[in-house]
Amino acid sequence: MAYCYYFTNPIANISRMKSYIVRHILLLAAVVPGIIAWAQDGTTAYEFLQITPSAHVYGLGGHNIALIDDDINLVEQNPALLGPEFNKQVGVNYMKYIGSTNFMGLRYGQGLTEHSALAVGIQYYGYGSMTEADASGAILGSFNASDINFNVTYSHDISENARGGITLKYLYSKYGDYSAGAIAADLGINFYNPDNELSLSVVAKNLGGQVKKFDGTYDSKDHLPWDIQIGFSKIMGTSPFRLSITAYNLRKWSLPYYEPEDKNNVNSDLIKKENFGSNLMRHLVLGLEFLPTSNVWVGMGYNHKTRTDMSTYQRNFFSGISLGAGMKVKSFGFNVAFAQPHTGATTFMLNLTTSLGELLK
Repeated sequence: MAYCYYFTNPIANISRMKSYIVRHILLLAAVVPGIIAWAQDGTTAYEFLQITPSAHVYGLGGHNIALIDDDINLVEQNPALLGPEFNKQVGVNYMKYIGSTNFMGLRYGQGLTEHSALAVGIQYYGYGSMTEADASGAILGSFNASDINFNVTYSHDISENARGGITLKYLYSKYGDYSAGAIAADLGINFYNPDNELSLSVVAKNLGGQVKKFDGTYDSKDHLPWDIQIGFSKIMGTSPFRLSITAYNLRKWSLPYYEPEDKNNVNSDLIKKENFGSNLMRHLVLGLEFLPTSNVWVGMGYNHKTRTDMSTYQRNFFSGISLGAGMKVKSFGFNVAFAQPHTGATTFMLNLTTSLGELLK
């Protein structure tokens, strides 16, 4: 859905831009110390933040910050995709993930003014029951593990074709008797030209850090998976096809992976794979959609990092490939997506959106 921009007063426009810039400077001043403190190499926690709740995005490779559509679930990818056109829209999502893992969430959007909007959401990640054991390996019973993401998003039109947004998140993790919490922020900007259906975005994701540790101490595994992403999406000429390219993990160029030296021997030693081409491709997610009408889409995505993260014995033809489709019927939107990251995991995602304003008419 195109942006709804109606700027007629240049002085008011400049005032809005100044106010918007000041707000972003203040927020950056708050989170930059956190970025410096936590932006070290090492294993991160809260990796669930990298799993999108949007079936449209998941069907196009799992990352897409520039997709323009009438779907409030897309706001999770980029706060600048929120706008007053999502007034009173509700989005729900469900994902059957690996093993007994189930994810679900809810998001609601509200237009504030002609040029600003607010959205609130909650995302639940349940990992099912797990066996509990002590340091000696003795079984003590079982425990449940889960993560919850509470979030609030605000967006504002910067100019006729540009919009900025901020998402603030409180993250709560509960693993058995242990719990932890973190605060994070996403900052996004989107430029959209409706004349040629061109969308460009830049997003800084998951800036912040923990406020409550599992064991009360800090270590390298407490880092949030913060990231810088750049996205492009465009209708290809007059055709019914839309191409999307998203560059992610941009805070680090080198992304090596490992393959067995002997692909016919499961116990073979692993060898490191890294060159310019593989590093470039492991930063990109490609998505292609067929849009026969304004209310229907069918698409597929390719994520090279997902594919190469799986060794020869863990992947199949579908590893790194995802498929999705969606349609809108009256005030309801339906999106589904399917992927099989490795041989032992088939994932399925379902989204539903509706406009309460249209339903109550």
